[in-house]
Amino acid sequence: MRPLVLLWGCLLLPGYEAIVGPKEISGFEGDTVSLHCTYEEELKSYKKYWCRESGLFISRCSGTVYSGEYGQEGRVSVQDNPRKLRIEVILRNLTLEDKGQYWCGVERLGLDKTFLVSLLVFPGISRPAKRLDSTSREDTSFVPSRGSSKPRVSIPMIRILAPVLVLLALLLATGLAALGSYVLQWRKKVQQAAETQKKEKVHLSHLTSEEDAASWKNPEGDMTPGPPLPMSEDELDFSKFISV
Repeated sequence: MRPLVLLWGCLLLPGYEAIVGPKEISGFEGDTVSLHCTYEEELKSYKKYWCRESGLFISRCSGTVYSGEYGQEGRVSVQDNPRKLRIEVILRNLTLEDKGQYWCGVERLGLDKTFLVSLLVFPGISRPAKRLDSTSREDTSFVPSRGSSKPRVSIPMIRILAPVLVLLALLLATGLAALGSYVLQWRKKVQQAAETQKKEKVHLSHLTSEEDAASWKNPEGDMTPGPPLPMSEDELDFSKFISV
């Protein structure tokens, strides 16, 4: 099959959605996968094909397989179903080298009508074939079988868990910030209470000292005499002698 050269306009304006299909398909080594690309009624009579994108500056097709009576080359089968207006592609016995981008196209004069499909191939054990078309809402990723030699996580599960993990991280950060703010406020209140108690103790001790000093003064401000000192027997006899 001759390679089909695709112009830059075909990349920028891929048929104005004249042909559509799944943007991405995937499978494990040894799998058989299939897909459908649907096209408009006006493209019904044109030749359909499936090819791999290659080239750097100018995109071109390699390994082009046309639909027809047989429509098969190697591990690739391409069939045109005009009644359902769709191209049916089957890829058998996938290998890691099959990973890449492919064109689902309609050959005609001027610019071809094309749709770009990405193929992902994961190392693992073969699984049953999986059919996809442009209207299917089922995710194109495969979940590894129980017999797989290495545990794997499916792509859709990661996509589902990613926003949940982000939300949990935000909630955890918010909780830690709230806890830190509460601890700071609590420590500040404890320090203020300790300082208030200390000031009250100083004030009470000052008042007590002033009351003790006031108890030794009379209302005129003179010192109040204290109690009489005890006298000995000789002093008592002397005082009596003087009084006589």
